[in-house]
Parts: sequence; structure tokens; C-alpha cells
Amino acid sequence: MTDNKIATTELGKGGPRVGVQGLGCMGISEFYGDTDETAARDTLEAALEVGVTLFDTADVYGRGANEEFLAPFVGAHRDEITLATKFAIERTDDPHYRGVRNDPAYIRQAVEDSLRRLNTDVIDLYYMHRRDPLVPLAESVGAMAELVREGKVKQLGLSEVTGPELREAHAVHPIAALQSEWSIFSRDVENSAAGAAVELGVTFVPYSPLGRGFLTGAFSDAGKDLSESDFRKHQPRFTGENARKNAALLEPVHKIAAAHGATPAQVALAWVQQRAGVYGLAVVPIPGTRKRSRLLENVAATRLTLTPEELAVLEPIAGQVAGDRYPDMSSTSAARE
Repeated sequence: MTDNKIATTELGKGGPRVGVQGLGCMGISEFYGDTDETAARDTLEAALEVGVTLFDTADVYGRGANEEFLAPFVGAHRDEITLATKFAIERTDDPHYRGVRNDPAYIRQAVEDSLRRLNTDVIDLYYMHRRDPLVPLAESVGAMAELVREGKVKQLGLSEVTGPELREAHAVHPIAALQSEWSIFSRDVENSAAGAAVELGVTFVPYSPLGRGFLTGAFSDAGKDLSESDFRKHQPRFTGENARKNAALLEPVHKIAAAHGATPAQVALAWVQQRAGVYGLAVVPIPGTRKRSRLLENVAATRLTLTPEELAVLEPIAGQVAGDRYPDMSSTSAARE
């Protein structure tokens, strides 16, 4: 390991070593406005250079386009990276439709489609992206376990599940990773999921650790700041008065950043690492970016340590945030707590 590379951690009990920060690739294909594909490919290479080895995608991102975009990078570095993708969110030609499917037949088709788009023989970490409560969890995880036995998948993961659901799934087949939203702004996972993950030896993979960019301090009224193609324009926390109230909550984040000669984003990422440490929990946040400069900024946060006093100042922020994480929270673990 060279000096410029980040530290590593184990991905699930007995799993591979991965960098303590991963890369969320969703924004390369959609949701955050237009992408410079050349710059995005450069960012993937830059991530690997500094020790980021967990690359996260899903079949729903760009309706498969994100997996196809990653395929050349995956092929060039297959033995150096840990590749994660997900199934469960179903889309159609209706841009507003989002269904959730966990039935075994769908899982079987989804994995074959992802393997084809990624142009690989095996997926290192395969997640159930969202839970359909109408399908028994044991049935879905059992179908996923078959993919492990067949060599199509190496490890299993879940996203947006509660602690009891994680325990139920783990009893069917070991779960390596739990991916849910966790940040200074969003702490639902501390209700039950974080404790269960520690108990079971599951690595936590926080998505949106920067609050979809809000914790960078870049927005005061995101409804005005964002383009129509940016999905955040319609997210409750980024809208009108909510956005203005939430921007005001960031004052201590800015002050702490200034004290460390850091950025608000780095403070937010350091908080996630240290908050997980309170539980004794292995954690690999996956902030997303398409720019090399932001990637390097995010990775530098792995070397930032906040003081107990600073952590105490940040503690009450989540309870004061205006607006839900999504317009419809029904598919999140918070709706089932």
C-alpha cells in the first residue's frame, strides 16, 4: 500500500478488504443533471489510484445504462475492485413509475441482465435494493443464496431494512453489507439497523453521506439552484422554505470545517466514520461524484478526526431537519420501524 492510499476494512465477516470509502456511481447516469463522460471515467481511475475499491451501481440507475457505462472499467480492473450492484426497483417507460419486486423469478432475471450489462461472470456484492413486504424475506434471500451457490454472486447485501429484517435475512444466508442512508441529516438507521449490523458482523455502507450534496453547503434554496433534470429539485429537503431552514442548520458544520482547514463535505464524511465507530461498526460510505477534484476531497476526509466537543455540537442537527428524505417514504426502513 502506498502512502497516498486510504486504509482498508473487511467487507462482511471473512470478506475482501476494501477501501474505507467507496464510490457511488448513480449520478454518472442520471438524477443529477448532465454528465461529462470523459471526466467521469477519469474519476473512476482516480478513485482506484487512491485506494477506493468498492464501486456501487444498480440496475435501476439509467435503466441499466450505469452498469453498461461501468463495464469497460470493470473489465480493465476486474481483479482490483469489488463490484456491487442491486436489484428490486422496477422501472418502465413511464418516467414516474417505480415498482418493487423481490420474487425469485424477478431476481433470477435481474442478475442475468446485470451480468450481461456489466460484462462480467460474477458480481462481488449483490443487494436487494428495496424490500417488498408482500414477499417473504426468506423467499427472496433464499433465491439470492442460490446465486451464490451457482457462482454468479459472491456476497449478499440488503438496502433499507430494519434491524429485525436484517437478522431474519442473515438467518437464511450471511449478509455481508447493509446499505442505507446515514448522515448528519439522516439517522434513521440508528433505531435498530446499526446495532443489528454490529451483532451480526455486517459492514454498513452509508449512501448519501453528504445528504445528496446538501451537506457540502452548496445550497440555500435548491429549488432555484438546480436544473429541471436534477431529481433533488423535487425532494422535500431541497424545496423552498425547507431548504432555507436546512441551510441554516449547517452553520456549525462550516465553523468546524474552518477550524480544521477542511470543507463541510469532509466534516460530514468524517462524522459518518466516527459515528459508526461509536457502535464498533465497520463502515464504507459511498459518496457519489463525477469529478476528480471532488473525489480527492472526499477521500481526504478519511484522515480527518473530529473532537468529542465537535461531535457534540453536530449531535442535535438531525432532529431539526425540515422535510423527509423522499417525497414517498413507504419503501424505506423508517416506514417499517
